[in-house]
Amino acid sequence: MAADYILSIDQGTTSTRAFLFDRSGSPMRVRQKELRQIFPRDGWVEHDAAEIWAAVLEVCRGVLTSGTTAANIAAIGITNQRETTVLWDRATGEPVHNAIVWQDRRTAQLCATLKAQGKEPIVQAKTGLLLDPYFSGTKLAWLLDNVDGARERAGKGELCFGTIDSWLIYKLTGGKVHATDATNASRTLLFNIETQDWDDELLGWFDIPRAILPEVKDCCADFGMTAKDLLGAEIPVAGVAGDQQAATVGQACFEPGLIKSTYGTGCFAVVNTGARRVESKTRLLGTIAYRIGGETTYALEGSIFMAGAIVQWLRDEMKLLDTSAESEAMARDANPDSHAVLVPAFTGLGAPYWEPDARAALFGMTRDTGAREIVRAAIESVSFQTRDLMDAMAADMKEAGLSSPQALRVDGGMVANNWFVQNLADILGRPVERPEVTETTALGAAYLAGMQTGFYGTMADVARHWRCERGFSPEMADSERGVRYNRWRACVTKLIG
Repeated sequence: MAADYILSIDQGTTSTRAFLFDRSGSPMRVRQKELRQIFPRDGWVEHDAAEIWAAVLEVCRGVLTSGTTAANIAAIGITNQRETTVLWDRATGEPVHNAIVWQDRRTAQLCATLKAQGKEPIVQAKTGLLLDPYFSGTKLAWLLDNVDGARERAGKGELCFGTIDSWLIYKLTGGKVHATDATNASRTLLFNIETQDWDDELLGWFDIPRAILPEVKDCCADFGMTAKDLLGAEIPVAGVAGDQQAATVGQACFEPGLIKSTYGTGCFAVVNTGARRVESKTRLLGTIAYRIGGETTYALEGSIFMAGAIVQWLRDEMKLLDTSAESEAMARDANPDSHAVLVPAFTGLGAPYWEPDARAALFGMTRDTGAREIVRAAIESVSFQTRDLMDAMAADMKEAGLSSPQALRVDGGMVANNWFVQNLADILGRPVERPEVTETTALGAAYLAGMQTGFYGTMADVARHWRCERGFSPEMADSERGVRYNRWRACVTKLIG
């Protein structure tokens, strides 16, 4: 039988999905399963890794229907919520604790201690990252320190550490492969993005033995074959990237200066800086965009912790919406002269502020502030935060002698909201482009697996697949844009002092 599809696994923060993509890069079938969130304490967020694995198996089997079998699948690509940390028994494949999610803030004090010791500049020079609970290294250190017997067992090589991609590779291959890719490794605080290896000095700071770490491979690589009994036949796992890097590939941002921003649970803007690593002066992250054929392409990234999750909060906690889709009409019908501003620091503030202890606040309410104005303020907050990132990126790119990013390519669930995308273009003062296929995270993982196996050809072939479904040009007057953005910055300053 012909290999007609790539199976793409998109394991995210709030759901697990499987897609079948055809040779044109079009999604032909999708299955999704919601993921339970676990909140043991204030600021702590966990997932059940066994539950994630069960969901992956369920949705993968779910797309293999209507006569489609494993024989129709050329390869599997994996993309995943990054930084979420799993520690499991090497022999049994059982997690020793719940996975600690990227949003989790339990290691804020450890990060503060390391900063006070003057270690952040060294971390940034080696990894491109900052000392923040967001990243995997401090989460892993916490697990080793707080799970009974974990540190002793880790020293003996009895445990495996991995981000979600590693966990899924291990389970898909029946425990034969313990590996990750360069993009996920670059988010751990433990991987030197200059030497492309785990860094002994950083491992020493966190007291983490090399024996528990996965092998680091290119994004397009041989990650092993699936165990035959899982999907009916062996299928090669051939492409892996963290979700934001996968979206960068899915948006064909293969040239320096091309930029995408993904609006899922959070918002993540990534700009390609080419073979040259740019060290941020504005507290953005330097990271690996992708590593293909042994060649590393770097990027600057800005991370916003709350984007689509704000709409979920409006719906589930505030009960201002029955469905997320209602947010578009409510924002459009709100009083445009409202001064309400929401700073959505529900789990702290990400780039460029990096304030893990900040908490959300709503400013500027008056007696006539209603549900519509609050919904509008919530959605506008995502545009304002994106502006923060774009301004920081422009400054860093100029400092490095590179052209500033221009049009912004967007994707993720929020970009179905036309009011939001237009507001984004207005606040940025830049054109915004929405592609025909907005599931670019899953598509990027499919492209990586397809390039490894010849299903999609080269990066140039992939770039030719990209099509703009609709462009949004700024319509807001410069004066109004300035007033609104300055109001936002003033509210953030009040919040964080």
